[in-house]
Amino acid sequence: MTSDDVPIGRRVARWRVRRSMTQQMLADRLRRSKSWVDKVERGVRALDRYSVIQELAHVLRVDPEVLLGQQRPTPAGPPDGVDDIRAALARYDTPQAPAQSREEVRRQVGYAWLTYQHAHYGQLVRLLPGLLDAAQGAQSPELLVQAYRITSSLLVKLGEADLGWLAADRAMAAAGDDPVLAATATVSVGQALRASGRDRLALAATLAAANRVTPGSQRSAGEWAVGGTLLLQAALAAAGCGEHRRADELTERAAGVAAQIRGYDDQHRTSFGPIAVELARVVLAGLRGDAAEALQRHSAVVRREGWRRLPAEYRGAYLVDAARAYLQVGDLRGAARALVDADSVAPAEVRCRPLVRTVIADVARAQPAPAGVARLATLVGLTR
Repeated sequence: MTSDDVPIGRRVARWRVRRSMTQQMLADRLRRSKSWVDKVERGVRALDRYSVIQELAHVLRVDPEVLLGQQRPTPAGPPDGVDDIRAALARYDTPQAPAQSREEVRRQVGYAWLTYQHAHYGQLVRLLPGLLDAAQGAQSPELLVQAYRITSSLLVKLGEADLGWLAADRAMAAAGDDPVLAATATVSVGQALRASGRDRLALAATLAAANRVTPGSQRSAGEWAVGGTLLLQAALAAAGCGEHRRADELTERAAGVAAQIRGYDDQHRTSFGPIAVELARVVLAGLRGDAAEALQRHSAVVRREGWRRLPAEYRGAYLVDAARAYLQVGDLRGAARALVDADSVAPAEVRCRPLVRTVIADVARAQPAPAGVARLATLVGLTR
């Protein structure tokens, strides 16, 4: 059995023993019960929340990646298997696969989210066709929306924006009349539209959804987080349209939302909060050509404690966006540093995304090429 095949609960138990902790000691430090720790270690209770794995890793003094298994070297280029996802999206009949309980499908969806958040894209490509079939068979709008959202997000990263939009549209259809599910699906719609250069459409869709989900004091913190995420998506779309003042206004609205909901359970997988708002400000400053502000904000935000609490995927994607913004204003050194940092945080963000190959190529054309970029160019198969 390879280390990747070892259940995560067993890894927790091994590291607990290495740290000379009893189950009760670990439970006390986590502010949970001994029974909870025991069930985790025996695999009875699934660890499908990134925040919980981070908390465990912090107490055990290991990287979250260690608990999830040794990370294999990330090959360059989009992973094989997109055609299988396309085929799964093309099926309109209910799959005839063996029926699974909703709880089992829920565990699969949770694992897929973790795989995505840790930027293990090659593994996720292989998981998604079966997950889509399982989610359809479960006949649960919530699970189906989540499965389509994961699919859309991955396809956008792999340069399949139109296919990602199809998956996002399926998520919208699955959401039905549920306003919160529809709002979470709209996040994916906005991402796919922006990736395909349709910023005006993305702005209209995300802003309308944000206005529907944020008003009213009866919303839960998680629902407000969805609304805040939509506002940030709208801000980025507005910047893509050249409406920088409007982008700043939308970001301020998002900041107001973030100030109200710190410390919530991120059940909708948005990673929204004050740090997310600050990261968006960096990208927006670069897009409007203010390199000095972008650099100043970037240096400050990546030193904040909340930065490292974000999923690897989120940090890697931000660093790629920051590199693009720096490149747009001619700051090759800033772009190079962001790319190198992205590769250290989430290698698949740099090595699997076609978009990043273009950014690396543009930076590598400099004479001389900034430090670290030549290595990245070689890793992704580019030559100067």
